[in-house]
Amino acid sequence: MEQLTSGASNRIIFILRTLRKCLVFVLSLVLSLLLILRLRPRRRVSPLSSPEEEAVPAPSRRWRRKMAWKLEEEDTARRRSLAEGVEMAGDGEISCSLFYGRRGNALFSRSWLPISGELRGILIIIHGLNEHSGRYSQFAKQLNSSNLGVYAMDWIGHGGSDGLHGYVPSLDYVVSDTEAFLEKIRSENPGVPCFLFGHSTGGAVVLKAASSPSIEDMLAGIVLTSPALRVKPAHPIVGAIAPIFSLVAPRFQFKGANKRGIPVSRDPEALLAKYSDPLVYTGPIRVRTGHEILRITAYLTRNFKSVTVPFFVLHGTEDKVTDPLASQDLYNQAASVFKDIKLYDGFLHDLLFEPEREEVGRDIIDWMMKRLDDVNGSAAGIW
Repeated sequence: MEQLTSGASNRIIFILRTLRKCLVFVLSLVLSLLLILRLRPRRRVSPLSSPEEEAVPAPSRRWRRKMAWKLEEEDTARRRSLAEGVEMAGDGEISCSLFYGRRGNALFSRSWLPISGELRGILIIIHGLNEHSGRYSQFAKQLNSSNLGVYAMDWIGHGGSDGLHGYVPSLDYVVSDTEAFLEKIRSENPGVPCFLFGHSTGGAVVLKAASSPSIEDMLAGIVLTSPALRVKPAHPIVGAIAPIFSLVAPRFQFKGANKRGIPVSRDPEALLAKYSDPLVYTGPIRVRTGHEILRITAYLTRNFKSVTVPFFVLHGTEDKVTDPLASQDLYNQAASVFKDIKLYDGFLHDLLFEPEREEVGRDIIDWMMKRLDDVNGSAAGIW
């Protein structure tokens, strides 16, 4: 009898892995078929009805679509009113306005500008999943004290912007809107260096936007806090069926993926403020939104080596929402010449809402100033 060698063991492991992949595929296919059959509308067709009559949707279905649209518009109006009422800390010029994205969506935006002194630079904030720009008021005030201007935009489906609350049909839409917002801010502030800031999934959006050479040329650098990189589904089956589910039932809320119970700050007051904020979406993640996160983070992870934009990535070592090791890999693999990383020992996900938020903000400002000195020095060298 042939002895079981290490080579045979490897072959057995390979076979088992192949069988597992096949099983996951079959299960995902069966679940998808069941979902399609479940969602398929049941129509009773009279034997005497014509094909034209069969093609006409039932009035009740039209009514339901109309009501869903009306409810979404009412919810957007309610959230926009709440967004306008958010207290914006600061001593300078503070304003709110609507910005229209690439697809004509009305997106809620804010700005905090120093009341005096020369504007040294601008930081454009792209918030994380389920939150909104109004949460960054204290950080904006800290930036203003260093003569840095701040602009922020609510994603589609977030804060005071158009769309179903917590639903993102495509993160590429958010990337495109971020690029358009950057172009608008630059046109209003000619000659002022601009930085993009992204938190969590907003960090993934900013990194994807900055991967475009035309956008990178507009930036002095980007700042990423707890970026969503190398995000993995809770179970392989979820990853396998997500693309199909996102097409069949994109707005379906997947309760198994809800991470609300995971602590994101060591500050109890910050946690209470976040989850009692009516503009923060606390429901289960929607299928299309979850799939979009998996898709964009997989793309970014595959392309770490092609990153050339100057960046500063910050992450807490005890973050349970996104992976600090992925941030370390980004720093190690990126081709960027000007890059820095800081890992905060014991910190959680929402770095700017930790008890040491002032320290984190100061680290970001110091990096921006260092980068501005480098940019100004390079410009002086040309002349």
